Amino acid sequence: MCGIVGILNQKNQEVNANILQKMTDAIAHRGPDGEGIFLSGSIGLGHRRLAILDLSLAAQQPMKTADQRFVISYNGEVYNFLELRKELEELDVQFTSRSDTEVVLKSFAQWGVACFKKFNGMFAVAIWDSQLQILYLARDRYGIKPLYWSYQNDELLFGSEIKALLQHPRITRELCHPALNEYFTFQNIFSDRTLFKSIHTLNAGSYMVIPTQERIAPKICCYWDFSFSQSISASQQEVAEQLRHLFTKAVKRQLVADVPVGSYLSGGMDSGSITAIAANQGRRLTTFTGGFDLSSASGMELNFDERAESELMANAFKTEHYQVVLHAGDMEHILPSLIWHLEDLRVGQSYPNFYVARLASKFVKVSLSGTGGDELFAGYPWRYYRADAANQMNDYFYHYYQYWQRLIKDEQKVNFFNPSCFQKMSHENTYEIFQTVFSGSDLKYQNREAYLNASLYFELKTFLHGLLTVEDKLSMAHGLETRVPFLDNDLVDFALRIPPSMKLNITGNSFQPNSDSEGKLILRDAMRDLLPPQITARKKQGFSAPDASWFRGDSINYLNKLLRDPKANIYEFLSRKYVGQVLDEHCSGQVNHRLLIWSLLSFEWWCRLFLENSVVSDSIPAFAGMTTIWHNNPQHNPQ
Repeated sequence: MCGIVGILNQKNQEVNANILQKMTDAIAHRGPDGEGIFLSGSIGLGHRRLAILDLSLAAQQPMKTADQRFVISYNGEVYNFLELRKELEELDVQFTSRSDTEVVLKSFAQWGVACFKKFNGMFAVAIWDSQLQILYLARDRYGIKPLYWSYQNDELLFGSEIKALLQHPRITRELCHPALNEYFTFQNIFSDRTLFKSIHTLNAGSYMVIPTQERIAPKICCYWDFSFSQSISASQQEVAEQLRHLFTKAVKRQLVADVPVGSYLSGGMDSGSITAIAANQGRRLTTFTGGFDLSSASGMELNFDERAESELMANAFKTEHYQVVLHAGDMEHILPSLIWHLEDLRVGQSYPNFYVARLASKFVKVSLSGTGGDELFAGYPWRYYRADAANQMNDYFYHYYQYWQRLIKDEQKVNFFNPSCFQKMSHENTYEIFQTVFSGSDLKYQNREAYLNASLYFELKTFLHGLLTVEDKLSMAHGLETRVPFLDNDLVDFALRIPPSMKLNITGNSFQPNSDSEGKLILRDAMRDLLPPQITARKKQGFSAPDASWFRGDSINYLNKLLRDPKANIYEFLSRKYVGQVLDEHCSGQVNHRLLIWSLLSFEWWCRLFLENSVVSDSIPAFAGMTTIWHNNPQHNPQ
């Protein structure tokens, strides 16, 4: 787990070493254990290291092949690296380290871009082929590791975080209005845009090819996608047994590290299932959870604190358990630092995750997370019922799009955005962007089961990607690696083949909620004899603070100070009158606008930090690391 940056100039101009160093320094928090830079004329690669596997100097990056042809800067973990190493050794490939980095590098040298499909893990990687003068960028199947890029005036910039690219003088801090439209529609961005006009994400499951020839634009290729085309023909019991077997293998695979490994532990099925298996592997597991002071909460938020359930499992599995309790007011203390690290605004309230990651980082370098379980096994039944009225593909798209307008409906946008901002995004149709998500799939739209698979596909491509982006940024803010066992290749491939009726109650041509356990039925069956019955029978509970109550009470002064200020940055783009009505409706209890209010707060701080180029003093930790600078002169290249 690390951070990567780079520059490729197609005009054969030498990379500015000072700029590359600044880009690398900007992501120092991602890699406190070391630093390396490779420079060779028009190509420059930077790396920050968080040492997890092979802590020796032999695993430093950027790393070269013995013949000097290939150079790699890599962020991630490939869990099947030992199997790949054995396969390569049988082809007479030699190794000088115990790292997965060297396996990734020599896999590419042996198999080219075909190697990306072989990797079972999470990665964002840059590989320079000095012989062909081509740069390759690639991202893992699911988008666990982020990778951003910008291409202007025959120069390609990339990095694990946007703030690295912002160090380059060519990158302007200009808002992307179409991306803002997406964000305030979906509370997410479904395209490859970011809120920065000139910066994009490399899509999950894709690689980019950038030759050095002038005016030849980068080419992006998709090497993998989710497929629901094949279905398992087996009994419920047989599927549950195979699922348990594959899930156990996935957790064991992701426990491999040369540093301490722990696990997040909420009160739900996903983290509980991971903990149950990980705690049974011969060493005591350290677990972490976040709870909430509910003294000023009301309504359904009185159930938001899951500490009792997590302590139940910690006791059952004999883990070394730690927790942090959040109170009203904790959000405002951490929000500037959180937004500086997040930079790419996605999904809902995430400050509790920031606090729990900070807690975990005090004890371990790696933490397992349950992210992905809901999207694979239908953990959000209330969403899927939205498509129950559909009887053809267009009906399905319409009903599901209506649900996914999470913040501002299309008909409200003319009043929400101020006139100049609305004019700059009026040509964008977010319904078409929504439909485009499905365009590359092999989905069928024949019946309710097919609609459920379509919903799962959509959420795996969009909502899960948002969750993974947030999880990466907020854990790496504390130099913590997060691993996601549910996104093991073998497990995912199997989960996609499980019939929808084994994940969710589907009777006849309609979805039927079950009062005992909605969603993830087959996962509950697979884990039933490992988890306490209170957990397997429990309904889905998201990890969320009681913000609806806090926004009406303890945090109301903070909201008013930031969002009712006529000089607030957001009013360059949004209607002050509309935002005022949102606050009035929420504070009076008429409408629960907690998601929109969180996004307004986040966007205000985003504007302050990135459009104004402000600096948050406690956001940029200083890490002392070893610097290795490689130049094109072979005499200066350490072996």
